[in-house]
Amino acid sequence: MTPPPGWTTSLLAELDGYAATIRNWGRWGADDQLGTLNLLTPRRRADAAGLARAGICVGLGRRIGGLPQPDDRMPPLQHMLATGEAAAARGGSHASDWLGMAPHGSAVTHVDAFAHQFFDAVMYNGRPAALVTTRTGAAAGSVEAFADGIVGRGILLDLPTAQGRPWLEPGEGMHPADLDAAAAAQRTEVRPGDILFVRVGRDARAERHGRLDPITGGSAGLAADCLPWLRRHDIALLGSDVQTDQMTPGGAPHPMPVHAGALVLLGLPLLDNAWLEDLTAACAVRNRWEFLAVICPLRLRRATGSAVNPVAVL
Repeated sequence: MTPPPGWTTSLLAELDGYAATIRNWGRWGADDQLGTLNLLTPRRRADAAGLARAGICVGLGRRIGGLPQPDDRMPPLQHMLATGEAAAARGGSHASDWLGMAPHGSAVTHVDAFAHQFFDAVMYNGRPAALVTTRTGAAAGSVEAFADGIVGRGILLDLPTAQGRPWLEPGEGMHPADLDAAAAAQRTEVRPGDILFVRVGRDARAERHGRLDPITGGSAGLAADCLPWLRRHDIALLGSDVQTDQMTPGGAPHPMPVHAGALVLLGLPLLDNAWLEDLTAACAVRNRWEFLAVICPLRLRRATGSAVNPVAVL
């Protein structure tokens, strides 16, 4: 069998091996559509609320729109339906617009639903990929299942700072030892049911060197061997300031083993392209890397993901 573009035979074998050891299919029932979000129990949510000690809110969503950027291959569309240019000199008037965007990619902060990713033609819990169609969208694994909100203990692991660097370079892979070292450096315990954010310093680097298209320029990210670590720690949701997976410069098309392993095997939702610079500064000044995390995907029917503006409350 010829591996699909970007995938190697060894990487496919590695994912096949993980399927036998970390797969969460059936763990919460054959009809489950929440996956690891089941780990966010009422008790854990209530405990997480106690982390909002200072009442400081930090938005984790990237700005949308503006001038085209290299990492935004599908810029959002804004069509003005009414403007203030012809506002009545007396009495009421209004402005309104129509907005359209593709949430997936490297420019928009978004949550991936299980219908976004397939491996061996199935999605989480063994549902056929064919349930996602042009005509009806996602008949299973839709982001609508997350519409009650994702709330729990958030933690931030700042990998570059733990390594004495301002950022990781495009193409660098993060491994379990890197995650453990960052947690130890921050004296932060990773617990079951955590909403984990991993910073690679994408935006600090962009401030100095300009923004990159990760498809051609590469991106630091998690390597496939992080999947057992995520399962062992029972992470409820994984977020990062990149698209989660390690991407090699000039190496497109890129395999996405962490996307495949997390979304399909673990049933672990991903949050890509978070804005983590403000949160990093807020956590560093307090020397506290845990907070109440609140993520509210739109109640989109039969959709593979949703743009979000997560909020960390410290």
